[in-house]
Amino acid sequence: MDIDDLKFHLPFITDSRLLQAMGKEAKIIEIDKGKSIMEPGQFIKMVPIVLEGSIKVLRMDEEGKELFLYYLEPGETCALSLTCCTASKPSEIKAVAEEKTTLLAIPVLKHEQWSDEFKQWKDYVSSTYQSRFQEMLKTLDAVAFKRMDERLMRYIVTKMKQAKANELHITHQEIATELGTSREVISRLLKQLENKKWIELGRNVIYIRDDFEELINR
Repeated sequence: MDIDDLKFHLPFITDSRLLQAMGKEAKIIEIDKGKSIMEPGQFIKMVPIVLEGSIKVLRMDEEGKELFLYYLEPGETCALSLTCCTASKPSEIKAVAEEKTTLLAIPVLKHEQWSDEFKQWKDYVSSTYQSRFQEMLKTLDAVAFKRMDERLMRYIVTKMKQAKANELHITHQEIATELGTSREVISRLLKQLENKKWIELGRNVIYIRDDFEELINR
């Protein structure tokens, strides 16, 4: 990727030496929707920065149950990946392309080198840790303190913002898997929201009112 493309996708990177290093060392990877880029137990060989599309990050237990953690949007990378890279440990998360996604893949050794060499890279890594930590706290709070109906509504808001649409193409089972509950529970709660006329259910699609977030915050 040339310098102008990097500036366009990563406007917060202004250090010309860092941009040149990224252009020389990084690789562009295209990931199809639904494809996994990371699985638990895998050793991470690159730091992925999302250029286009989005990545869904999940935590899995020993039985294979999944819990949604957060999304990676353009310009963002994964703090858990950075941690595994630094500690040379295998991944503890699963990362899946939510849509067709373009990644900038930074070699692990370059990540370590740039952390010492470029202040802007070090600052980027630090801000990533901070923002992802906040996301993790929100997830922990939701699991520990919120009822499933509250978690579901917040999940819908997150999906709306990520998709930039009021129409979510997703199954009840997919939602249940990401929230760590059963399909029956999710179907019942979605039906309650539909009865309130806050959403409308179709076949593998949820239509959401424009003022949905305002309604749940009342």
